[in-house]
Amino acid sequence: MSQVSIVDRIRVLPTAALSDALDRVGVEGALHGLTPLANDFRAAGPAFTVRYAPVDGTPATVGDFLDDVPPGSVIVIDNDGRTDVTVWGGIMTEVAAHRGIAGTVINGVCRDVSASLRQNYPLFSRGRFMRTGKDRVRLLAVGEPVTVNGVGIRPGDLIAADADGVLVVPAAEAGRVTAIAERIEQVESDIVDAAGTGSTLREARTKFGYHTLQTRSES
Repeated sequence: MSQVSIVDRIRVLPTAALSDALDRVGVEGALHGLTPLANDFRAAGPAFTVRYAPVDGTPATVGDFLDDVPPGSVIVIDNDGRTDVTVWGGIMTEVAAHRGIAGTVINGVCRDVSASLRQNYPLFSRGRFMRTGKDRVRLLAVGEPVTVNGVGIRPGDLIAADADGVLVVPAAEAGRVTAIAERIEQVESDIVDAAGTGSTLREARTKFGYHTLQTRSES
């Protein structure tokens, strides 16, 4: 199955179902503490990874990597969780939206929030702060693995983000995790339907195996 078709499937799945599916296969993928600027923001696509570090006395730039990001990617920026300087602003939002980038996830903060809201550009971060990262951080690596809250993210791993937060699905597990998440969504829909036609919630959950949907399984 092609990655494109998997991305299309992940795009319509809630992160809640994907998180349960990751639990079931024993993979940690939830990126704690990253939230959307707006609750209707959704993003899904292969990760384009970027890592920043504090300046070391040499001239540094912020954001020029954007020229190299393929359309449909989700940019993942690791600024070590810093909330005192931003690594994403209005110009980058405008350019990313114009170029068809699927969204941006920042282990850190952003600014020029109004541009993201105006463009409906999906942006997920640890918060917002106006102080620039120029002359404060430097671009350390592009297209290399990063780690956010102990979770490794490799270029090409699949990112999914919505109102509940952000997670990563390792590329090698994407097909299995997606299929499990789809089954979970179907089971939860069946439970709601059963409860709506006279079943108690307890009966419906027991019938459809709700309590073990996320339980670790090799299958």
